[in-house]
Amino acid sequence: MSPDYLAYVLEQLEPMGGITHRRMFGGVGLSRHGLFFALIAEDTLFLKVDDLSRAEFAAAGCEPFRPFGGDKPMSYCAAPLEALEDPEALAKWAGKAIDAAARAKAPKPKKPKPKP
Repeated sequence: MSPDYLAYVLEQLEPMGGITHRRMFGGVGLSRHGLFFALIAEDTLFLKVDDLSRAEFAAAGCEPFRPFGGDKPMSYCAAPLEALEDPEALAKWAGKAIDAAARAKAPKPKKPKPKP
């Protein structure tokens, strides 16, 4: 990942405020207020998706993140290219990713124990 691409993505996300980043596994992870919502790998911004948002990303032509060329995609999709040129549009897509990250972090309801 090039330092220029990281700087560009951070600049585009700056209006959202609270964005932090850290290097990991040859890429960079992005968080906002403690929620890990995106990663940058090979000069591509990937945003967190879940069952509620995956279809919207797919409809926008966003490819899933497949680390190391694997068959199984992770829960991240490439950000729409046109959004990378518009901070307002990118903030909307990043917001969807932050929502997905919040849902993933939320405590899961406990399953009722079977009665003896």
